Amino acid sequence: METTRSSRVGAQPAEASAPPQTDPQEHPQPQDAAAAPVPAARRAAEGYLRADFPWYGLDGAFTGPRWLMQVGTGADGSVEHGSTGHGDEPSARGEIATGEKERFAVVVTVASNPLRRSGDGTGVLEATSVSSAAWLAGSGLLAYSWPGQMDHSLRDDWLDQQTEAAWELADALDGEDWSTLSLPVDGEPTPFHYRESEFGWVLAGSTGSGVHLGAYGRGMSAYGLGFSVIGDLAAYE
Repeated sequence: METTRSSRVGAQPAEASAPPQTDPQEHPQPQDAAAAPVPAARRAAEGYLRADFPWYGLDGAFTGPRWLMQVGTGADGSVEHGSTGHGDEPSARGEIATGEKERFAVVVTVASNPLRRSGDGTGVLEATSVSSAAWLAGSGLLAYSWPGQMDHSLRDDWLDQQTEAAWELADALDGEDWSTLSLPVDGEPTPFHYRESEFGWVLAGSTGSGVHLGAYGRGMSAYGLGFSVIGDLAAYE
């Protein structure tokens, strides 16, 4: 049975955390020149609409900006997870390195999937779990973190080391590095695994609707957050 770490969620962490990107080669054909181009947000939303599970975001108590990020897919092309952003859109070289104050919270939704096929169809991958959500949240926070004293050329090595540490932390949710935190999900108190670092905070738990939730942020306290099913993705476009 194949249970490599990268199999846990079916996509690399950069795919889970990166903002939606447009294809630089994408241009309308001559016969379509008069048609309005499809906004990048709408193209991003189409990926979310292919999912067969509910997406979560911060509940109605949050009144700031909301934005779509990117979905992750499995070997068969099915959507397995994705992220929604709230607050300031973070940059990789944000508050940690520059002192600029970014306030954001990203919610990661992971489909509960006990059986996943490998890319070549010959094996079965590790089931998704709360650890999957913790891993995606931890690696997502790292993607937007950059120690101020670090040279650009060293960041890849640093990120590899920190990503390995994020794997180990996600595999040990009952360890001393994590505490517990109860937050409302669809109005119901729900337990989460929670930890803080110099880069921000990360939490992970499960919902009653068949998905696992992860979240990460900086500049916004996790203690006052609540989560709910996203009824209309237009609020994030």
